[in-house]
Amino acid sequence: MPRVQGVDIPNNKAAYISLTYLYGIGQHTAIEICRKLNVEPRTKASDLSDDDIAHLNNLLDTEYVIEGQLRRQVQQNISRLREIQSYRGIRHRRGLPVRGQRTITNARTRKGIRKTVAGKKGVKDSKH
Repeated sequence: MPRVQGVDIPNNKAAYISLTYLYGIGQHTAIEICRKLNVEPRTKASDLSDDDIAHLNNLLDTEYVIEGQLRRQVQQNISRLREIQSYRGIRHRRGLPVRGQRTITNARTRKGIRKTVAGKKGVKDSKH
């Protein structure tokens, strides 16, 4: 497995698909990188020479923000929003959806499993 920026990329897949295993690189960017390096995007990652991998690492270091540096940048942006107590920062702090989604019925991914509230009675139970 070729090692790029500290991540093992799969051997048996095309070069542009293997590059998407890096955090911060999607298919479009991966194809763009292959074109810059004059590498055919459909060649297998195992067929890349050590020289190609060295050029790839160098290009990723100089022109792209990926992996740990990108993760750190995202966390710093979120913490900045929390510190200035913007609306988005408050939503991050409370673990609620940040981008305007509804929360009455959906949002289980952000809110977690349902927490039952005691003492809540149904409509039928309130009648005597």
